[in-house]
Amino acid sequence: QVQLAESGGGLVQAGGSLRLSCAASGRTFSNNGMGWFRQAPGKEREFVAGISWSGGSTSYADSVKGRFTISRDNAKNTVYLQMNSLKPEDTAVYHCAGRASRLRVGIKLDEYDYWGQGTQVTVSS
Repeated sequence: QVQLAESGGGLVQAGGSLRLSCAASGRTFSNNGMGWFRQAPGKEREFVAGISWSGGSTSYADSVKGRFTISRDNAKNTVYLQMNSLKPEDTAVYHCAGRASRLRVGIKLDEYDYWGQGTQVTVSS
């Protein structure tokens, strides 16, 4: 079982940047696809970005394409989400997720097997 712990959230002004980190415990991290999802108050959890087990493939939601970058460091058991040009509509709790699969990058909630508790990102206008 892999456990995930997110960090790096906070309050930032519109146009600013944040870098989220997700540290994984467990020896199977490097074999797992990883993703970031977010959930705003009153809304459903939605896909933000995903990355394959090797880091060779990535996928992004249209709303963040060109502004966010997902990456991973398997030696450090960590996946990152660099968020630039932040907008108030990016305000949400951001969750890291993992899937025990080497298949294509997952973009749906039910494709992921384990989740972190989340970190709050608030973007002020």
